[in-house]
Amino acid sequence: MDRSLYIVVEGPVGVGKTTLAKILASRFGGNMVAEPVEENPFLASFYADREKHAFQAQLFFLLSRFQQQALHQPDLFHQVTVSDYLFAKDRIFAALNLGRQEMALYDRVYSLLRPRVAKPDLVVYLQARLDVLQARIRKRGREFEKAFDPDYLARIASTYNDYFFHYDETPLLVINTSDIDLAANEADQDAIVQLVRRHRKGVQHYIPRGST
Repeated sequence: MDRSLYIVVEGPVGVGKTTLAKILASRFGGNMVAEPVEENPFLASFYADREKHAFQAQLFFLLSRFQQQALHQPDLFHQVTVSDYLFAKDRIFAALNLGRQEMALYDRVYSLLRPRVAKPDLVVYLQARLDVLQARIRKRGREFEKAFDPDYLARIASTYNDYFFHYDETPLLVINTSDIDLAANEADQDAIVQLVRRHRKGVQHYIPRGST
């Protein structure tokens, strides 16, 4: 494993990004960068009224994600670094949540920050069926996610699929996690770790045996 490798794990809400990122960081002896989700003071209000609070929540996420990625950027030249989010995810959610005028203002800020963020060596995109995402969200029990709108979750998953269908900026590993247990099944963990070790170019899809 190259000591300067930068790996990003991405996917919709509840898919298991942080779980896999922690596993990879541990297996590779690397540094873990976790998305500061619960630090956003506007998030609970956003879930209660998305239209009213979308811009505040999104701008906070954009600036905090940029600050975090910029802070960890020197580490990318010294060790394996695993992040549980791609900086571009911020714009994925902005496009879902913001109105036309808000999006225009957001894009002005985003365009200034994006070139200053390092590009990953590999992106691991996790997918799962909608019912699986809903079950995982319920299981982790975050207070602000208790009334998570299933239609909004379906839109998030669909937008992610569209984004990564056209994605070509870095090597991409696509994994269907619907029928695997990343948290508890060591065999599933081993299989994915080996895929990550080997994958260095192009797009590869991994659907575990027995998945539907």
